[in-house]
Amino acid sequence: MAVPSTTELCVLKALWKRHPLSAREIHLEVERELGWSFSSTRKTLERMLEKEMVEQEVRHGVQVYAARLEKVGTLAAFARDFGRRVMEMDTPLPVNMFTGSKLVDAQELAQLEQMLNAWPDDEEPQQ
Repeated sequence: MAVPSTTELCVLKALWKRHPLSAREIHLEVERELGWSFSSTRKTLERMLEKEMVEQEVRHGVQVYAARLEKVGTLAAFARDFGRRVMEMDTPLPVNMFTGSKLVDAQELAQLEQMLNAWPDDEEPQQ
């Protein structure tokens, strides 16, 4: 799985918390963190559609989006990439790094720990 960019992850986090959302609603969720225009949000959503990270449908005459990438698997891939590429670690990041996160609950934290510890060194994480 390709690891989402920082901006893509921001959009995904908004969609994991509440979905489906219109492009305008997504923009309102990410605007403060990303500091960009509505057209940048739309362009990012288009790229994410092409990469099959999000899905789009029409509800009540409005195009809305939902995440196609599963939250825990995506966060595990992101954490693994960070550990290997940025921190140059050959072992999984300790799951206690994620304790206190507002993004994952206790069950998801346990699932994340299992995923991080289960991957062979030469394989990408699976969702």
